[in-house]
Amino acid sequence: MSNDPLLQPFQLKHLRLKNRIMTTSHEPAYAEDGMPKNRYIAYHLERAKAGIALTMTAGSASVSRDSPPVFNNILAYKDEVVPWMRDLADACHEHGTAVMLQLTHLGRRTRWDKGDWLPVVAPSHHREAAHRATPKRIEDWDIARIIKDFGDAAQRMQAAGLDGIELEAYGHLLQQFWSPLTNDLDNAYGGSLDNRLRFTFDVLAEIRKRVGSQFIVGIRYTADEGLDGGLDPAEGLEISRRLKASGLVDFLNIIRGHIDTDAGLTDVIPIQGMASAPHLDFAGQIRAETHFPTFHAARIPDLATARYAIALGKVDMIGMTRAHMTDPHIVRKLTAARESDIRPCVGANYCLDRIYQGGAAYCIHNAATGREETMPHDIPKAAVKRKIVIVGAGPAGLEAARVCGERGHQVVVFEAANDPGGQVRLLALSPRRREMMSIIHWRMDQCAALDVTFRFNTWADKAAVLAETPDVVIIASGGFPHVDGLKGGSEFVVTAWDIISGDVKPGTNVLLFDDAGDHAALQAADVISAAGAKLEMMTPDRTFSPEVMAMNLVPYMRTLQKRDVTFTVTFRLETVAKVGNHMEATIGSDYGGVSQTRIVDQVVVNSGTRPLDDLYFELKRLSRNRGEIDHGALIDGRPQMLAVNPEAVFQLFRIGDAVAARNVHAAIYDALRVSKDL
Repeated sequence: MSNDPLLQPFQLKHLRLKNRIMTTSHEPAYAEDGMPKNRYIAYHLERAKAGIALTMTAGSASVSRDSPPVFNNILAYKDEVVPWMRDLADACHEHGTAVMLQLTHLGRRTRWDKGDWLPVVAPSHHREAAHRATPKRIEDWDIARIIKDFGDAAQRMQAAGLDGIELEAYGHLLQQFWSPLTNDLDNAYGGSLDNRLRFTFDVLAEIRKRVGSQFIVGIRYTADEGLDGGLDPAEGLEISRRLKASGLVDFLNIIRGHIDTDAGLTDVIPIQGMASAPHLDFAGQIRAETHFPTFHAARIPDLATARYAIALGKVDMIGMTRAHMTDPHIVRKLTAARESDIRPCVGANYCLDRIYQGGAAYCIHNAATGREETMPHDIPKAAVKRKIVIVGAGPAGLEAARVCGERGHQVVVFEAANDPGGQVRLLALSPRRREMMSIIHWRMDQCAALDVTFRFNTWADKAAVLAETPDVVIIASGGFPHVDGLKGGSEFVVTAWDIISGDVKPGTNVLLFDDAGDHAALQAADVISAAGAKLEMMTPDRTFSPEVMAMNLVPYMRTLQKRDVTFTVTFRLETVAKVGNHMEATIGSDYGGVSQTRIVDQVVVNSGTRPLDDLYFELKRLSRNRGEIDHGALIDGRPQMLAVNPEAVFQLFRIGDAVAARNVHAAIYDALRVSKDL
C-alpha cells in the first residue's frame, strides 16, 4: 500500500472509502427534465473509473416543489429520480466509488417565477441579493410540509442504493433559520440558538426515522458567516458540537462565509488570483474541537494542497471538485506516479460562473468535461499516421497539436511569435490571471512528450505550408483587435490590447469604450486606474462586461471601485476627433435622442477581434473539403469526411478566433472535436 496520505482509506461508519479524495456536491446543470440521465451519469462515472473514493452528486437537489431549480437542479421530490440515481450509483459502485447526494430546500435562494410559480419561503421577508425574490415568511404548515419532504427525499435516495446523503445548509433554508440576519420569527423556530436550530434537528430526526441509523447522513454548513450580526466562529463551533452530540449526523462538511451576494460567494469559493485553501485551517479547527469526521473543499487546486490537508489532520476527506472538472483522472495519475501529467485547474471558474448565468458547467480548458458521451478524455491512437500542419500556437493550436500528437500523427506547428500562448499570454500579464498560462504550459509539456515540432518566429504562408506536404492543415492563427467600428476617428484610438501589453502608456484622463464586454476591457481598466488616471468605462450594453460572469467580476470591482472608476452603461462611442492636445469623443445611445461629448486625452476601445484568416482563404480552394465543416458530424462527435474536391491532397480546418471571436473554451473545444478523429 502507498504511504501517500491521500491514498489511505477512511472508515466512515460502515463505509470504507478507498482514499481521501472526493468531489463535493455540485450541480453541473446536466440534468434533463430534472433527472440525472445518461449525460449526468457519464460525468460522474468518468471520475469513478479513475479511482476517486467518493463522488457527491446533485448539489442542491430540491426536496420540495417550492424550491424550484434555478440552476437545473435534480428534482429529488419526484419518485422518478430513483431509477436514474440507482443507475448512477450502480455504475460508480462497479469501480469501488461511493456515491452520495446533497438534499436541500433553497428557501429564499431561488426565484418565484421558476418551476411551479410558488412563493419563495424563508424565516423572514428579507430578500437575497443574488436571486432577488422577496420571500413569504414561512408558516407552521410550511415547516411541517418541508420536514416531511426531506424525509421523503432521503427515502428515495436510500431506495436508489446510494451510500448516503448530505444536507445543504449554508445559504439555503436550513441555515436561513440559523442566522439572526435571516430569521426574525417570534415562535419556537426563532430567537434563541436552540429555537433557530430546531428546524434542522426536526428535519434530521425525520430523516433518521425514515432511513434508520445505518444510512449515512451528513451536513454541509458555514460555521462562520463573516457578517456583522450573523453566525460567528464561536456560535459555529457550538452548532458543530450540537450536531455531533445529536447522534443524527455522521460527518460535518465545513465552509466559511456567506453566499447571498456575488462577492460573498466568491470568497467562499475563491477563483484565480485569490488564495488557495483559505478556509482549510478553519475547517481543521472544527475537526480538532469536535473530533468528528470532517470534510472540506474550497479551492484545493492541486495534490500538494490536498496532501497537506490530510497529512496534517486538518480534515478526513478533501474535496477537489473543480480540479476534477479539469482532470477527472487525478487519482489514476496519482497512483501511477504521473502527477506531472495532471491537467491543472487554473481557477478561471468558467464552470461555476456558467451555472449561475443559466448554462451548464464546462471547464475552461477541458472540453470533454460534461461531454463524455461525445468527447474523449483519453485520446485513442489513429489507425494511420498522418502529417498534420497547424498554424498558430495559441490555445486552439496547442490543443489541436496535443490531440493530434496523442493520435500518433506527425505534427508541425508554425508560430509567428517567439513564444506560444497567443491571447492567453497577453491576458496572463495581469497578475490576477497569471494562472491562465498553465493552460499553455501544460500543453507544451504534453506536446514535448509527443514529439510535436514547433517552428517559432516563423510566418506561415501558403508556400511554407504546402512544402510540408500535409494531409491536414489546421488554421489556428487567432484574431487581431477590431478598431474600425466607429463612425469616425478610429485612427485616434488605442486598443485594450495596447494598454494591457504595455505598448501604449495610459493617459491621465481616459475614456474606455467597451463594445465586446469581455475580460480585456476590465484588464485595461485595471492598468489605467493603477496608473492614477481618471477613468470612465463606457458600454452600450445595459450592464458592463456582460461576458465576464458574476464571480470573475468580483475581484475587478473590488479594485476598480476603490480607484473611483466611473461606470457608464447604455451609451455608445460614435466618433473621436483630435482637438489640440485633447480628444473630443462624441457619445450617442442605441436608445436614441441623446448626444454628449467627452474631452479626454486618451480613448481606448475594446471591440473584440477579427480573424487573421488570409492564409485560410489562400488554401481553401486547394483543400479536399474546401474548408467546409460537416456540422452534423461535428455536433455528434463523428469524423469529418467531406471531400467536395476529391483530387486535393489535404483537409483544411479553421478553429478558434481564426473563425470568430469567442473565448478560450470555445477555441479548445473546436480543436478537440476537429482533431480527435483525424
